[in-house]
Amino acid sequence: MSEAVIHDSDYLSPPVQRAARLLRQIADGDPVTNMARTARALDINRTTLLRLLHTLEAERLIEPRGADIPGWRIGRGLIAMAAHAFYSDDMVQAAIPVLTQLAETLGLSTHLAQLDGREIVYLVRRTPNLSFVSNIRVGSRLPAHATTMGRIILAHLPPDEVTALYANQPLEAVTAHTAVNLPQLRARIDQDRAAGLAWSDEFFEAGISSVAAAVLDAADQPVAAINVSGQVAAFAGGERRAEIGRAVAAAAEEISRQLGWSRRNPVPNLKVVA
Repeated sequence: MSEAVIHDSDYLSPPVQRAARLLRQIADGDPVTNMARTARALDINRTTLLRLLHTLEAERLIEPRGADIPGWRIGRGLIAMAAHAFYSDDMVQAAIPVLTQLAETLGLSTHLAQLDGREIVYLVRRTPNLSFVSNIRVGSRLPAHATTMGRIILAHLPPDEVTALYANQPLEAVTAHTAVNLPQLRARIDQDRAAGLAWSDEFFEAGISSVAAAVLDAADQPVAAINVSGQVAAFAGGERRAEIGRAVAAAAEEISRQLGWSRRNPVPNLKVVA
């Protein structure tokens, strides 16, 4: 080759990588009360860690937990930045009123999530005015293969993309219902695609049911998913499950239309999984 091949790693900045890893460490629950332990976890020395902490505080990306509480937490500056990014997004803006109405209509918690690698990231959470609601937080990450929103997004991806994501990758079993290898996952998402919805009854969490539908863009590609979740009893009965399934499918279609999607193919025969 006449030109040197420039790898992506040539453009990476190690100081920025270290700062990003520290932010993730704090966001994951490490308040950095033990400097030596955090430094080992990040494979940096304590002096570098101290400099990073003070720099991130100066930029309002982290802040002390309190006058009488040692350690650090994610700062208001970073939270505001993330909130601005989330809520200025067209898809989030389109989803919020739809999910708010869906939560109140069904009396169930509603969510919007996107696929990021082999995980889904929660972007919106809306809850009804009831004693039991979802405690999932915006920004939470869960394994796509084990969740209804992850499964329905995967169900709409080309098979070769799913293979590229999961070939030779171990799949963690969250419950006895979780697909633990690629063939099992393919079988599950094939069922989801045929049904038009991904259903779960205690597949991820004991006592919790959920159902998800894909959100599509103008190119008919899955860009996100929505779901509703609640106690198993709230999904009981054929009529109730049919009501929930129709409402979730309609909500996903409404959000998709606001993103430019139009019905190019016959609507799938939405199946209620008992």
